[in-house]
Amino acid sequence: MKSAVLQLPGLNRDRDMIAALTKISGHAPVTIWQTETTLPDVDLIVIPGGFSYGDYLRCGAIAARMPVMQAVKAAAERGVKVLGVCNGFQILLEAGLLPGALMRNASLKFVCKEIKLEVVNAETDFTRAYAKGQIIRCPVAHHDGNYFADTETLKAIEGNGQVVFRYADGTNPNGSINDIAGVINEKGNVLGMMPHPENLIEAAHGGNDGRGIFASALDVIAA
Repeated sequence: MKSAVLQLPGLNRDRDMIAALTKISGHAPVTIWQTETTLPDVDLIVIPGGFSYGDYLRCGAIAARMPVMQAVKAAAERGVKVLGVCNGFQILLEAGLLPGALMRNASLKFVCKEIKLEVVNAETDFTRAYAKGQIIRCPVAHHDGNYFADTETLKAIEGNGQVVFRYADGTNPNGSINDIAGVINEKGNVLGMMPHPENLIEAAHGGNDGRGIFASALDVIAA
């Protein structure tokens, strides 16, 4: 399956994401710059982490209004899979492609460490390589990862199976409501998550717990 990685000023995890997609699929992803208004024919679009536009307004707010995001929205509406990690998650929320919001960490400090995730929904195109309830390791590195949703939205996403990952075993690093670490849209093709699975895909990283997300999305689970 073909993939693409968005590149915007301030994103600094694009090379990590490109390396992960290349190693898992065997094919290098296409890179897409912020001014593009049309996208190549791909099956997966990834928005990596970093500090798009220096987080000068709100994290992801400026990036979400770049021309390329209109093309990403159109692709998502057609059913193309979209994955946003960390700052990419923030951009997806700001663009209205996912419900909820991300606030400052409860500690008001930048957090960089390894946490544990529970796979809440293993029936998505991003989690088929895992089992429901499986606990995996994953690194985090963020300042604004405190997920919040109002009562009605929270009830809806919990009821619809849109909560895909939760922080497990008391490792919630940011105060996210209901320990939510990753959510998916109702259609099931847009996933946003704060942890960085691209940094735990091989022995050199100290484990491969994050590999299943990419193997699932790229349909190479057996690889």
